[in-house]
Amino acid sequence: MELPNRLISSRIEAGIDEVGRGCLAGPVVAAAVILAPDCHISGLHDSKKLSPKRREELAVAIKEGAIAYAICEIAPAEIDKINILQATFKAMNQAIASLATQPEYLLVDGNRFKSQSEIPFETIVGGDDKVASIAAASILAKTYRDHLMVKYAEEYPGYDWENNMGYGTPRHLLGIQKLGLTPLHRRSFAPCQPTLFDTL
Repeated sequence: MELPNRLISSRIEAGIDEVGRGCLAGPVVAAAVILAPDCHISGLHDSKKLSPKRREELAVAIKEGAIAYAICEIAPAEIDKINILQATFKAMNQAIASLATQPEYLLVDGNRFKSQSEIPFETIVGGDDKVASIAAASILAKTYRDHLMVKYAEEYPGYDWENNMGYGTPRHLLGIQKLGLTPLHRRSFAPCQPTLFDTL
């Protein structure tokens, strides 16, 4: 079933989603996407339900077909400073502010959002599987962050980031135990609390 692009077709709506909130390393990334009412991109769904190849294909189609899109990230050091929830809100707000076209309404995935603008918004639980613009934001955020983590895996080998994207998998935790923490680890997260293995 094809997801609707907007809840009200005559209104300029931006879909917003984030990725990487639960990771132990790397930034949290948010994207905002405005799709035209008549924009039809087949296969838009929650990025977690798509194969990497399909996500990459859809990311190209989204960037080509969107009225506007923006992707923003908040670094691990700032996540540690302001906490992951506030960092997520900040990334989302930065993505919204970076849109070349000003939206009239925001559709935010999840059940919580702290806006830094006067644009009215609505939170939608599971929105990335209900509204095309939110699904599109999910896909752009996911592909962007995955590319980052693969690049970071070359700089800091031994944590299996190219496969786990910074989540707390057994191989990632083993890497922390053997090699210690990197500047990209979120030290405020429990598995990254200072230990005898911390080399920094």
